[in-house]
Formats: sequence, structure tokens, C-alpha cells
Amino acid sequence: MTATDPRPLTGEPVSLDLLNTRWNVEGVRQDLLTDVDGLAVWLTANDLEGRFAADAGTLRHTLTARDALRALVDAPGDPAATARVDAVLGHGRIRATLTTEGPGEEAEFADPSWGPGWTAARDYLDLLRTAPDRIRACAHEACILHFFDTSRNGTRRWCSMAVCGNRAKASRHYARTKES
Repeated sequence: MTATDPRPLTGEPVSLDLLNTRWNVEGVRQDLLTDVDGLAVWLTANDLEGRFAADAGTLRHTLTARDALRALVDAPGDPAATARVDAVLGHGRIRATLTTEGPGEEAEFADPSWGPGWTAARDYLDLLRTAPDRIRACAHEACILHFFDTSRNGTRRWCSMAVCGNRAKASRHYARTKES
């Protein structure tokens, strides 16, 4: 049985969900991927547990992918960050298939331990193709979470209105009442 996912924000696309395996709680950095058990939680949260093993090699390669994605999100277009994500993508490929249901695609890996990290990097490419301007970091200065803005008007600012958005509102209210 897999442990409960402790993260404050889940359900984002797999690339951003991988970035969100690090978060802050009252100024203290938390990290889901400190061990194989945490990897198992993340794999389950992204429906990858049946395809990839939660073992030391997979953890190491998934952390490499997370670090590469973090560098690219923090510095979009940076050649070194781009090369790091491209290196992760080099560990897999898409093979065209034909099944009884029709045309399809299947991911292939020389080393399956790269699968989860490659899947996250590939997902990031899809987000860049779809709407790169909707890949966002939470606007709260103490938050390090990321989300894909699916709001109708594209103006979402917070990972969670109930948490970070509310903190910002409370902070503004406190500043106004303090001035009075």
C-alpha cells in the first residue's frame, strides 16, 4: 500500500506535478522525493506505478529530470537549461504503432528507469506547444509551487486561492489596518 500524498497541490500536468514534489511549509522546504517510498507516492499520483518501478535508479533519474525542468522553468530559453531537458528527452522516444483500435504511439526506453522523468519532460513540451504563457509559478513570495492556468480568462495567480491567495489577502488587509 502506498502512503498518502502530503503535498498541498496535486493534479497538475505531470511535468509541473514533478516540480511540485518540493514545497514550503511555514518557511521549511519539504521534498517528497527523498526516498523510494516518496517516489512510489508520486508514481501513483500520476498513474505511472504500473509502468515504472519505484527503485533507486528510477529515483535518481527522476530527480535529474526534476532538476532539469526546474532550471528551465526558472530560466526559460536558457541554453544550458534547455540542454539539460533535452538530455533527459534523449533517454526515450515515441514509436508509432498500429493497433486494432487504429494508429497509436508508444513510449520506448533503453533504460526504463528514465521513464518517469522522460514522461515529465515530454509533458512539458506538450505544455509549451499548447500554451506556454499558462505555465505559472504561484505569485506568493514564499511559495515555490507551479500550475498550468486553465482558468477561462487566464489570470490565475495562486497555486491555491484557499492557501496562498488567502495569505496574500490577509497580508494586504493587515497592512491596511496597521496604517489606519
